[in-house]
Amino acid sequence: MKGIVFNLLGDIVTEQYGADTWDRLLDAAGADGSYTSLGNYPDEELGRLVAAASAALGEDPQNIVRWFGRSALPILASKYPQFFRHQGTRAFVLTLNAIIHPEVRKLYPGAQAPDFEFQTSSPDALVMLYRSERRLCAFAEGLIEGAATHFGETVTIAHPSCMHRGDPHCRLELAFRRAAAVA
Repeated sequence: MKGIVFNLLGDIVTEQYGADTWDRLLDAAGADGSYTSLGNYPDEELGRLVAAASAALGEDPQNIVRWFGRSALPILASKYPQFFRHQGTRAFVLTLNAIIHPEVRKLYPGAQAPDFEFQTSSPDALVMLYRSERRLCAFAEGLIEGAATHFGETVTIAHPSCMHRGDPHCRLELAFRRAAAVA
């Protein structure tokens, strides 16, 4: 896994919980915390950090990973605004395979992005099939939730099939709505 993922996690934990918390998570995970954006690190190291956060917070690991995705999106939108010039979350999500992941691979050679397949049945819905050996479907959910917030929308995500439950892929059923205006 590329170091940028670990750097994002470190930045988010430090911003939301403080540098001491990040240091405690690194210690609990047996990680040294010296990550370079282009460096490659074992996927298991992210798993150990998630497990440490899960134990510290008494929270389900998948919820930790979802929180990470949701929290990472604003940082990614700030760093890479060219990927966020869309009219909504659905349009943004549909660019993942064709535009965003190829650019990620250019910026971070060797990056292994997940594979998505889309079923576009209506303008307010989207079925997304997720395949990745990393099985970070909760991270994808969090990124989608963060994107919805970024675009002033709400998203409902159903996850009827999941690789964590033995399915060959995850099926994410997404329904989008514009957020209600505040009076």
